[in-house]
Amino acid sequence: MRDDLSWTYTIAGSMNTFNAVGYLIGALITPPMLKRWGAVHVLIGGAFMASLLMALTGFFSETPILLLQRLLAGVVSAAVFVSGGLLAARLGSHWPSQSGLLLGLYYGGTGWGIVLSALFVPAALLAANEQSLVHPWAWAWWALALACFVMSLVLFAIRLPMKNGTAELKPLNTLDDVLAHQARKMHWPDWLFGLGGYGLFGVGYIGYMTFVVALLREQGASASQITFFYALLGFAVVASSRIWAGLLNRYRGGQSLSILNALLSVATVIPVITSAWPMMLVSGFLFGGVFLSVVASTTAMVKHNLVPSQWAAGISVFTVIFAIGQIIGPTMVGWIADGPGGLQRGLLFSAGALLLGAVLAWQQKPIQKN
Repeated sequence: MRDDLSWTYTIAGSMNTFNAVGYLIGALITPPMLKRWGAVHVLIGGAFMASLLMALTGFFSETPILLLQRLLAGVVSAAVFVSGGLLAARLGSHWPSQSGLLLGLYYGGTGWGIVLSALFVPAALLAANEQSLVHPWAWAWWALALACFVMSLVLFAIRLPMKNGTAELKPLNTLDDVLAHQARKMHWPDWLFGLGGYGLFGVGYIGYMTFVVALLREQGASASQITFFYALLGFAVVASSRIWAGLLNRYRGGQSLSILNALLSVATVIPVITSAWPMMLVSGFLFGGVFLSVVASTTAMVKHNLVPSQWAAGISVFTVIFAIGQIIGPTMVGWIADGPGGLQRGLLFSAGALLLGAVLAWQQKPIQKN
């Protein structure tokens, strides 16, 4: 799309910035949506809307319209992410010893989407190029939208088990729960370091995800190599659910967030210092094995430190901070990449943000009862 539509890196980054603005809006409006319709309905409705918005991308080439599409897609994506995370957290409360694994499985499921993207996009582009279409990238969006719609249908088909099962159970309204709620009112200054570390994760990780394929192309990687790289990253995301489950269960403070941010910084800085193909694969595998576990770590932190009635609000606040970071990251990296040093210098900024996020998150202590 960047080549075909003659975008600068700044404009390309702005697409993800607008998506992040929508994500911020979605994070702010999701709590009242959850209160009104419940997590299952918000999750399924958001999934279908995301599929539709993805399909619409293939029908337009005008930058303002595509920016609006990315904005709206961000809104529904946040609704999906928050509602799904809440369901996973509730389910984990019934099996505390497996809580970290369940959270990892939910967020790690994104890896299957990355793998499907790695397979579908090249195939769609090849088919479109054989037909000599004006905008072959449109077929890639339609292929992805079809995959999302099929997965949304699967989600819809299992809605009754979700609604009737333990994942949708409301927290018990007992005297103990009410007292605990009163004793642990949210005092957001207590979460300052954790929120700061997560915000910097949003700044740093999105630069890598936005531009790593463009960097591979600049380095001369073939289409098959890029497909393999992206699929490897996706499989690493899937594997991450088991790799970090123990870490998420063990720490109540910001240690998990800090460790994972630091590892992401290492993965992001590798392309800055070398273009060797084996090291690029190491970078992609390490990045994929970590980045969505960072999201899971904040959900785990909310579970460890807040009562169930506060989980939706806690997850939403972390999502808002994450969205603010995502707004800054893509445009900043794109702007740096348009100057001297190119994408490598942009990714160096991302790595620095992640490392600073690791330092901040390490200072986050468990929230004590008043």
